[in-house]
Amino acid sequence: GEHLRICPQGYTCCTSEMEENFANKSRSEFEAMMKEAGRSVQVALTAQHRSFDSYFQDLLNKSEKALYDAFPSMYGELYTQNIKVFKDLYSELRRYYRGSNINLEEALNEFWTRLLERLFKLMNPQYHITDEYLDCMVKHAEQHKPFGEVPRDLKVKATRAFIAARSYAQGFLVGSDVVKKVSQVSLSHECTRAMMKLMYCPHCRGMSSVKPCSNYCLNVVKGCLANQADLNTEWKYLMDSLVIVADRIDGPYNVDTVIGTIHMRIAEAISNLQENKDSITAKVFQGCGNPKISTKGSSTEDKKRRGKVTLEAKSSAQALEMLVLDAKGNLTALKTYWVTLPGSLCSKKVMASSAADDKCWNGMTKGSYLPEVMGDGLANQINNPEVEVDITKPDMTIRQQIMQLKIMTNRLGNANIGNDVDFQDASDDMSGSGSGDSCPDDVCGKRLSKSPSTRQPETHAIPKQSGHGINGASSRSLPSAFLLLLLSVAFIAAQHFWR
Repeated sequence: GEHLRICPQGYTCCTSEMEENFANKSRSEFEAMMKEAGRSVQVALTAQHRSFDSYFQDLLNKSEKALYDAFPSMYGELYTQNIKVFKDLYSELRRYYRGSNINLEEALNEFWTRLLERLFKLMNPQYHITDEYLDCMVKHAEQHKPFGEVPRDLKVKATRAFIAARSYAQGFLVGSDVVKKVSQVSLSHECTRAMMKLMYCPHCRGMSSVKPCSNYCLNVVKGCLANQADLNTEWKYLMDSLVIVADRIDGPYNVDTVIGTIHMRIAEAISNLQENKDSITAKVFQGCGNPKISTKGSSTEDKKRRGKVTLEAKSSAQALEMLVLDAKGNLTALKTYWVTLPGSLCSKKVMASSAADDKCWNGMTKGSYLPEVMGDGLANQINNPEVEVDITKPDMTIRQQIMQLKIMTNRLGNANIGNDVDFQDASDDMSGSGSGDSCPDDVCGKRLSKSPSTRQPETHAIPKQSGHGINGASSRSLPSAFLLLLLSVAFIAAQHFWR
């Protein structure tokens, strides 16, 4: 066996070509095992996303349908002549939830403004009301509260519910995307050799039935998945954050109650306007002057409907509760995925011997395996006896995915307290967080708190369903991709410094 380059150079059943073939086989088999393990996590996360997304979209659709079914008989022309205003609102709500760069508060404000302008003209058909006059009326609307407290109350509740729902749905997609990308990282040359020695060198020694020792397998796999294990901290924070936001969705920000009753709140607002029409009109005339009488003649105001149409919200609270319970169970089970992966791969595919067995393959022969098992993560592999690991050169693909987890956890932490978050908030917080070792009990919620409604929408470096802010302007805003590049450069520089 002097020709062998990986296996022990005793008497052997393997030629050089066989050894090379075994090395390639061990690499492809291990990478396939990684992808298979990752695929099961992806399936679990995407299934949770699909369930919640279907529930949420159905909730919004039912509210919109209830409005279209009931409003014609309730309001007649007040509805039929303004149908586009209502359709546009639901369209904007859907676009925001799907990740479009929409300021949700502004969208709601725009809806109430447009509705007020249309209804004011319809309720005062005897007057010629110009656009300039409507502008004046809108300026006074805040103090007159023509729709009562509904716009303010709905804005607070709906924005919180939508921020939580959107972040929650995105969190599952980001988690799945991270697993997919990390599971595709190729095995290094050193790990290919170590994996070959673990899986196929017993064949070259005529010991094909002898399985690797448990601790030997763990050291090999922990060394080869050292970078992946460094995802653990931020991965746990993401899972914890999703659990907390799930409680918000089924608790104080209850999407079933808020989203499922949007049509009812609009009806309440219109009723407020109708009931107080005369006093509101008088206040507007006092502030903006009397408009001219219309030369076209006054068409009759739309007749008030006889009888009261009752709007109902069909509650799906039990369905939401079951969704949240199922999600929390899955998220809790996935929390330790990255650090339990080596043990899982060894027990399922590679290793079948107990740690105390002295008749297992120890890398050289059949016997006990004496070295201790290394800890998890890159820093703990400095003395790994089975795999040569350069702890000063972390895998940049995996470091980028750690960054994605930090960004998503940051957004969920803000959704937990009712705020949307822009990329600056994420980078400011992460600049001193290292591997995320000081996250508080509410998963960064308190330390990530920012003042709401003061920033313009920003784009986010999140895969697929990228999230955007609902809040106000920052002249210092930079594109998220550029910031991510800067952070990556800083990280590489820091690595050289540590070396």
